[in-house]
Amino acid sequence: MSVAFTKEESAETASETLLPDRPISPHPNLVTEAGFNALQAQLAEARAAYEAAQAIEDVNEKRRQSAVPLRDLRYLTERLRTAQVMPDPVATDVVAFGSTVSFSRADGRVQTYRIVGEDEADPKAGSISFVAPVARSLMGKAVGDVVGSGAQEIEILSIA
Repeated sequence: MSVAFTKEESAETASETLLPDRPISPHPNLVTEAGFNALQAQLAEARAAYEAAQAIEDVNEKRRQSAVPLRDLRYLTERLRTAQVMPDPVATDVVAFGSTVSFSRADGRVQTYRIVGEDEADPKAGSISFVAPVARSLMGKAVGDVVGSGAQEIEILSIA
């Protein structure tokens, strides 16, 4: 069937189906083994969603339902291609990628985070990206070290 005979909706449909790519970080794509496995699972989910969308008869609905999974497929494929799986740290004397660090803030709050890759970081779940400012300031430091100054000062309490 010619394109002339297909029902094409408004410019709104086109904007829903031509999503911009998800931005790729300029930083090295360091990941934990769990982070790598999570990226693989997300890729499988995106692939399944895309395949499900391809079964839709209505061309406009197919495009709409395919847009997000297709964008995610491109992003996740690139992130897996460039992933550098980092081994868990063997020592706990200094903060490194994969370390779980507890620290106290100047206001008395104690926080604990695991330092992980950008795609697996979830501060609410207790993990932060290795490129986050607090993680960068903690890297290479030991228990008892104080980093920052004034209200931003933090002291490392433990490293696991």
